[in-house]
Amino acid sequence: MKEVYLDYNGSSPLDPRVSEVMARAFVDCVGNAASNHAFGRRQKAVVDDAREFVATMVGGHAQGVIFTSGATEANNLALQGALTGGRDDMPRIAISAVEHASVRRAAGWLDRCGLAQLSIVPVTAGGYVDIDSLQEVVDPEVALVSVMAANSETGVLNPIAEVAEAAHAAGALFHCDATQYVGRLPLDFHDVGADLVSVSSHKIAGPSGVGALVGTRSALKKLRPLLHGGGQERGLRSGSLNVAGIVGFGVAARIAAEERVSEGIHVGKLRDRLVEGLKSRIPEVYDVGDVGRRLPNTANVRFKDVDAEALVANMDPVAVSTGSACSSGSVEPSAVLLAMNIPRDAAFESIRFSLGRFTTREDVDLAVQQAEAAVRHVRAMAGSTT
Repeated sequence: MKEVYLDYNGSSPLDPRVSEVMARAFVDCVGNAASNHAFGRRQKAVVDDAREFVATMVGGHAQGVIFTSGATEANNLALQGALTGGRDDMPRIAISAVEHASVRRAAGWLDRCGLAQLSIVPVTAGGYVDIDSLQEVVDPEVALVSVMAANSETGVLNPIAEVAEAAHAAGALFHCDATQYVGRLPLDFHDVGADLVSVSSHKIAGPSGVGALVGTRSALKKLRPLLHGGGQERGLRSGSLNVAGIVGFGVAARIAAEERVSEGIHVGKLRDRLVEGLKSRIPEVYDVGDVGRRLPNTANVRFKDVDAEALVANMDPVAVSTGSACSSGSVEPSAVLLAMNIPRDAAFESIRFSLGRFTTREDVDLAVQQAEAAVRHVRAMAGSTT
C-alpha cells in the first residue's frame, strides 16, 4: 500500500527544486564565507542571496537575518539573548501557555536561574492567546513578550498584531515564533509589529538544520550571543556558516513566498476534505481548537474512546502525529491541549493531521480509509460499543 505522509508540521519533505540547488552548492561552494579571497567572496554572495529571500518571506530586511541551526536556536537566542544582558533590575518575560518547548523551556530556565521572572499568559478554549489576560500581565517591568504566530499542534492562529501592540505599549520587545506560519500564510514583519521572528527551513520544504532569527536593527542590538567565537552573523552567532544548507533555505523561502497563497488554498481544500471524510465515516469525531482561525494545512481531531498513540500505530502506512515532534514519547498528554482546558482523557484521544505541498486527494482518501479501519480496531480492542 502507498505510504502517505501527513506530518508536515513535524517536518516537510524536501522540495526537489531545493535539493537540486543544494546538490550544486555542495560541489561549487568551496571555502569559508568569512574569508576575503575569491572563494570566500563567492560563498558570501550566495549566503547574501539567501538572506534576501528569507527576509522577503517575512517582510523584513536582509541585514536583520541571523542564520541559526533552526528555530529552536533562534528562539533561545531571542529569549536568552534579550534577557542575559546584565540588567540591574530583574526583568520579566511573558509567554503564552501554548508555546513550543524551545520557548517554554528557555523561559523556564531563565526563571529558575534568576535571570528573569516568568509570566504565562492563558489561552482561550479555542487555543489562541487571551488578549485581556495578556494586557493584565504586560507592564513596564516586562522586557520581552513571546507569542507564536500559529500553534504547531492545533494550527490555531494567534492575534499577533494585538499582542505586539500590547507589548510595545509597555515598552517590551515582541518575539514571534513564526515557524509554522511562514510558507502557509503571508506574514509582514512590520505590519504585525514584530521585533524578532523565528523561522525554520525544514518546515517550508527546505533542508533540516537551518533556521533564522529575523530582527529589527534596534532589537538585534539588545541581544547577547549564545555562541562565542569568530563573530559571524553580526556577532550574534559565531561559527562557520552552513552554506549549502543556507542556500537550500533561501530557495525554499523564495518558493514559499511565491506559492504560499495558491498552495494554502489548495491544501485547505484537501484538509477540509479529510475532516469531512473522517466525520462522515467515523462516529464521534470532534474538532480541537477554533476551526475559524487556523492554518489551512492543519486539523487536530479527537476520536472519542480511541487512544491516540494506538491509533497512530494502527494507521500505518499513513503518518500522522499525536502532537509536536518535540514532545513525542511523553507519558503526559499534550501541554497545549491541557492549556486549552481540554480534559486529560480527551487530550489522549487527539490526533494532528498536517498536510502540505505534495499531499494529493488520493493521500487524503487513503488516510480517511485507514483512520476508519484503525478506529474500529482500537475501539474493539478497548471493548467500546461505539
